[in-house]
Amino acid sequence: MSPTNQSKPTFGIIHYRAPGDTLEQFLDYAAQTGFDTVELAAKDIWPDGEQSPQTRAEHARRLLEQRGLAASALATGNDFVLLEEEPIRGQIERMEQFSRLAVTVGAPVLRTEGGIRKKEVPPHMEGRAIGECLKRCVAFAERDNISLAVDNHGLVTNDPAVLFEALEIADSPRMGSNLDTANFHWAGHSVQTCRDLYDRVAPRVQHVHLKDCTGTHLENSYVGTVQGEGNVDLLHAVAALRRAGYDGAYTAEWEGPADQDGREAYARCLEWMRANITR
Repeated sequence: MSPTNQSKPTFGIIHYRAPGDTLEQFLDYAAQTGFDTVELAAKDIWPDGEQSPQTRAEHARRLLEQRGLAASALATGNDFVLLEEEPIRGQIERMEQFSRLAVTVGAPVLRTEGGIRKKEVPPHMEGRAIGECLKRCVAFAERDNISLAVDNHGLVTNDPAVLFEALEIADSPRMGSNLDTANFHWAGHSVQTCRDLYDRVAPRVQHVHLKDCTGTHLENSYVGTVQGEGNVDLLHAVAALRRAGYDGAYTAEWEGPADQDGREAYARCLEWMRANITR
């Protein structure tokens, strides 16, 4: 959970399906619309081929400060579904570099993937693989005073058994969850099961994607919606987070149809959060 105690909820936006072709344009939209925080994408700071991500991080920090915004998290795009030492070491070294970049940009959380399924990693070993990688990140997370938040995303960490095993193995208050409220439903869990999962994961949440949807990927019927317009019980998720003492940002994520306008959708997401999340 966030180490700071805020007097009112903080509302953020993820740099995904959001207006703006550049970081500057995205931040302009976030500030002008009224968001408090942003989750920065890995490509904002360290795109493929970038030789000086530290310089980009310093520039991003200045852009945020100029607009009165803060970074709630920095996404990393990592893959911890690994068993061999050489690729594991490469991922850990990369994550440590992201940790330093997060410090520069002022992000208290690294939004962390579990990884993708691989034939060389049996499904029953996925949780352990992720957990052992997380455990190797604890030392630099403590040094840099940041947290790693594992997204329940894709086919791996949307399995609660995998997610919770990984967090138990990591065994650190700095290794927690990025709760994506819609992804559990996307994976095929019922609305009631999702409620139960929100209750269970809430004490481990370091960062939140507040997202709504209808349908599941199992039925090829998934459609992202503006908050409050889908099947996800967002109010239950928020209540679970409050009971657990979560005081970090509520970050809007929208995955609506490609022909819909993200500018309008994210503004409506902010309206929903302001109307429904209060201290």
